[in-house]
Amino acid sequence: MMNLRKGFMILALAIFATTGCVKNDGGCKPQDPSIEDAAMLKFIDSIGMNATKLNKGMYYEILNQGSASHPKQESIIYCTYRGTLLNGTEFDSQSNPGQTGFQLNGLIEAWKIAVPYIGKGGRIRMVVPSSLGYGCKGGGTTIPPNTPLFFDLTLVDFF
Repeated sequence: MMNLRKGFMILALAIFATTGCVKNDGGCKPQDPSIEDAAMLKFIDSIGMNATKLNKGMYYEILNQGSASHPKQESIIYCTYRGTLLNGTEFDSQSNPGQTGFQLNGLIEAWKIAVPYIGKGGRIRMVVPSSLGYGCKGGGTTIPPNTPLFFDLTLVDFF
């Protein structure tokens, strides 16, 4: 039951984060990814990641392409994943794909961008600037505002 609550909490945070930062919320503005680039590159080097950079400032590495069919934004995805801050602090993980079942277009921007690169059985690692993660608001008590993140995700299935 605790994992189910945790999953719903993460999903709710993801939906909340994707609503964006607007001018009426006390001046919260997404941080420019270039400000976080040096820290992200240092992290990438420290884990030996062979990363590709996207124009939005995100880095990714496909470890397993998976099947030829890839999820679309409206797909429900079942996955295992681990999310950490760049200092290695884990803020979330899920080893039971049955506890996921997330609609892709309701998740953080980084996942919307990267998950469609892999198919069923695929595995991707992502180093994400805060603007594509939880932004200037952060994610609850575990993710501070303007914090780049690391995800290691395996797409188990999607519909």
